[in-house]
Amino acid sequence: MFCKQFYLCYNKIMENIDLINTLNEEQRAPVLQTEGAVLVTAGAGSGKTRVLTHRIAYLIQNGVHPYNILAITFTNKAANEMKERVERITYDCQDMWVCTFHSMCVRILRQFADRLGYTKNFSIYGEQEKESLVKQILVNYNIDEEHKKSMMYHISNAKNLNLAPIQYHEQFAYLHEIDDICKVYADYQEELKKNNAFDFDDLLIKTYELLLNNTEAREKYQERFHYIHIDEFQDTNRVQYDIARILSGKYGNIMVVGDEDQCIYGWRGANIQNIFDFKEDYKDAKVFKLQQNYRCTKNIIDVANRVIKNNTQRLDKVLYTENPVGEPIELFVGHNDVQEAGFVSRRISDLVKQGYQYKDIAVLMRYNAMTRSIEEGLLHANIPYKVLGGMKFYERAEIKNVLAYLKVIVNNQDNESLLRIINFPKRGIGSASINQLRALADSQNMSIFNYLKNYGDTLPSALKNKVLPFRDLMIDLTDKQNMMPLLDFVKEVILKSKIKDAYLEKDTTEDENRIANIDSLLASVNTYASHYPEDSLSEYLQAITLLSDADEKDDTLNSVTLSTVHAVKGLEFRAVFVVGLEDENFPILRNDSEDDIEEERRLFYVAVTRAKERLFLSRCNERFKYGNLSRFMPSRFLDELHGMANIKMVSFNLGYNLDRTTNNFNYGNYDNKAYVLMDSTKQSSLSSHNNPTTHYTFETENKSSDGFVVGAQVEHPRFGVGTIIDTSKLATMNVISIDFEDVGIKNLTFDMSPLTLL
Repeated sequence: MFCKQFYLCYNKIMENIDLINTLNEEQRAPVLQTEGAVLVTAGAGSGKTRVLTHRIAYLIQNGVHPYNILAITFTNKAANEMKERVERITYDCQDMWVCTFHSMCVRILRQFADRLGYTKNFSIYGEQEKESLVKQILVNYNIDEEHKKSMMYHISNAKNLNLAPIQYHEQFAYLHEIDDICKVYADYQEELKKNNAFDFDDLLIKTYELLLNNTEAREKYQERFHYIHIDEFQDTNRVQYDIARILSGKYGNIMVVGDEDQCIYGWRGANIQNIFDFKEDYKDAKVFKLQQNYRCTKNIIDVANRVIKNNTQRLDKVLYTENPVGEPIELFVGHNDVQEAGFVSRRISDLVKQGYQYKDIAVLMRYNAMTRSIEEGLLHANIPYKVLGGMKFYERAEIKNVLAYLKVIVNNQDNESLLRIINFPKRGIGSASINQLRALADSQNMSIFNYLKNYGDTLPSALKNKVLPFRDLMIDLTDKQNMMPLLDFVKEVILKSKIKDAYLEKDTTEDENRIANIDSLLASVNTYASHYPEDSLSEYLQAITLLSDADEKDDTLNSVTLSTVHAVKGLEFRAVFVVGLEDENFPILRNDSEDDIEEERRLFYVAVTRAKERLFLSRCNERFKYGNLSRFMPSRFLDELHGMANIKMVSFNLGYNLDRTTNNFNYGNYDNKAYVLMDSTKQSSLSSHNNPTTHYTFETENKSSDGFVVGAQVEHPRFGVGTIIDTSKLATMNVISIDFEDVGIKNLTFDMSPLTLL
């Protein structure tokens, strides 16, 4: 007996030694500090996820049951990766919650929603449903639709601050339209309740409200979670912070890991102050720093440190690395954004010749509209690319239509989803009929679906003939939802609703793509059902509703990534181009406040530290923006790099054009001269000029403009079919503005665009 106990004890000691020995000294310290409050400030690429997973594994190996451990991340993808890592080490984390804040809140609300006056089969509204609801409320108040985005922002801002309409009115009484904001906000909340629905902000607020006010719920989860871990703590808002404080209220064992230098989501409520408040609220908190970077070369780390040290809202830390020095950083200064695109395309081609794959490379910018010129350059250079932050799969119209059927089946009170499909496919149910149904349902304090179930037979005959077939279909499908396997049931919904038939009428390429997307949805249902065979339709809808941008990224395509900096946080690439480094573009200058500039600087820091081996920075003197050709000063972040010897200036000779015989750029000579970065006074002089915008009559010598007139229809191989809405000449470029059916308005360089007249 003694030998067996000794053997088991020895094995546990050796497992712990193996686990701890794989960490460096900085990482080891917070893993071993298992009791009490722990704050880890972790620089980019310093192995914070490794610290979290090893700490969880260390707890399990030392007798903590996985059931008593909570780990919160900010994407489902990160949560799955963390769980897989822990399982590889411990083989035991089946009962552990590893999830996003929103997923955790949904799980809690599914158990206790009735305490808040909701049913457990509530719907979760994304941005499109939220927008539709706000739009309808604006109509009710006769408020112009142009205020929709402002209203949506203020509703979300109020919820991030955890303020009810009356409280928000008191705190922001100085706003010109505060009365309208608060009455729309109040009605919006009322409509959500009637629809038995939460939006994403509500998932947090209602969970906080529940834990604060309901003793049963609070004690249940405080008792369950003996050890709490939160990743990306700098991205938490105040409500998330308060939820974490309540959950840790009994045992006090909470570890948060974050990097205040990467707090870039202030616009959606992330509160950098949470990191500093943590030290105040948990008086005995132990603070650890992770400063060794495993991702980047020394040259890239030097750039990151040089810029971020100018921020004041940060804990003192300096990244270092034992990686090689690496290649110098290249800085390109072009005359305009067309030259900048040429530089990016040429250097990508050079990298591929050196052995890089396209998927190893990213082009990062401050905002989405800047992709236009880069896309044109990559197209003409035949370089494959993908744009992150575009329309997500689950937001495509045909997918939303299928999901709306499923949501109504699960939650009969969901008016927004019902109104999306009541006349799709077309049933002759117009806006007048819908308004009539709304009024009748409201008079009985019912959802439209429940009204149709109870009173549909009493409707006027004209309306009844249109509506009852839809009602009977939905009742039939609702009755079947628990009688069939998940995949078979979704197929049944698509078949019986005749959604595919609606896309067969025109027989266009777009409709073929929509049908293919519906088939892809079925594939996703099949995959989900194979992984979670016991889950219901409601749980499937919950899972896909909570997907984030990062969860949908496809790393299998060999293509260059074009993205805003926000969309690539958490990713890394062998080579990164950061373009558009001009004041007003990166940083964006709103009110030029120090807080805004510090967040913009953090964005630049995040962009730079996505690069593992090669970093390219670029700016140009003039750029097409907001319909005008404008001139810009260099980014102040470039000024902060003044004097660094590991940066070299590169430039193109100005003579390069699109060769129409090969459809490729003819770049002329490529200059690659080593310089120390110019001092700020010399740099600024390059761009110290006015911002003229000159429009000319449309003409061209390189390509026939016959037929390319305002009103003409054209086709582009990437953007599809569109209508010309403007033609002009800006500086040396012939510019043509086209309103494309699928992607909206694009401003293209006429001579360089592969357009076909229709």
